[in-house]
Amino acid sequence: MAVTIRDVAALAGVSPATVSRVLNADPRVAADLGERVRDAVAKLGYRPNSAARSLRTRATKVLGLIIADIQNPFFTALARGVEDAANERDYSVVLANSDESLDKEQRYLEVAAAERMAGVVLAPSSTSASRIDILTERGIPVVAIDRRLRWAEIDSVTVNNQKAAKEVVDHLIAAGARRVAMITGPSDASTATSRLAGYRAALREAGLPLDPALQVRGDYRADSGRAATQALLDLPERPDGLFVANNLMMVGALDALARARVRFPEDVLLAGFDEMSWAGFAPPITLVEQPSYDIGRRAAELLLRRIAGEQFPPQRIVLSARLRIRSSTDHTAVA
Repeated sequence: MAVTIRDVAALAGVSPATVSRVLNADPRVAADLGERVRDAVAKLGYRPNSAARSLRTRATKVLGLIIADIQNPFFTALARGVEDAANERDYSVVLANSDESLDKEQRYLEVAAAERMAGVVLAPSSTSASRIDILTERGIPVVAIDRRLRWAEIDSVTVNNQKAAKEVVDHLIAAGARRVAMITGPSDASTATSRLAGYRAALREAGLPLDPALQVRGDYRADSGRAATQALLDLPERPDGLFVANNLMMVGALDALARARVRFPEDVLLAGFDEMSWAGFAPPITLVEQPSYDIGRRAAELLLRRIAGEQFPPQRIVLSARLRIRSSTDHTAVA
């Protein structure tokens, strides 16, 4: 059985990415790590796969784009940014929806490897559990968008989620809310972790208590937003402010509020994260607007530089988001 880069990494006690950097004479690798890797290579008789290492020059001019859900306006605009940047360099883009499923995501990564795609832009299903080794071992570059990958030293393009979330909760408090609830996302999504941290920071700064009952976790899908909102409405003392951490959960939250005949801003100040501009559906809700198109474009530009063979340290590009204040947090708009 052929020796793989994983075998070398295991013997040397390092990551496959470190082995790759040593083999590519990356000067950033510590001398002792380089020596351990070279020793392991010699002991195992490892020979890098020259076909895989030259893949970027032989690959079809196709980029993979793996996102959670193209029906989500955030990803629709992001995909356009990727496509526009790719087209300018005569690359095509193949789109896949992971539906937040690690299994589906892995299948699409395997397809990208099998089809020898030039590179992949990935919105990871999980910050900690998503694995891209099948691509990196073959020399196929990957750029993460929206969320970071904890165990992979790759380029990423995100927004400052903690700062943006704090800003929107600061606004809810300034508008008069004192019992602010949050519907957050999955615990293994870096976006959810950062947005929750921003929410908590705003409450601490305002001297408001951190009530665990007001922090309800969803899965970034509409049904979870509906269930979380209902749980908050069932509390003995309802919140007077509600921050929903993404647009799909906001759709569910709006349904639950409507069913319970809870009005905003009259009964609760309401704010969200991500645009909600579906065709025929654009409620006047205060929200954090991410630069979705720019995220996609910047990610594709980074990826194309990697495909062209440029060598530079992993880039972590963090873009700014914008708070758009609308009538859902404006008590003065109530007649």
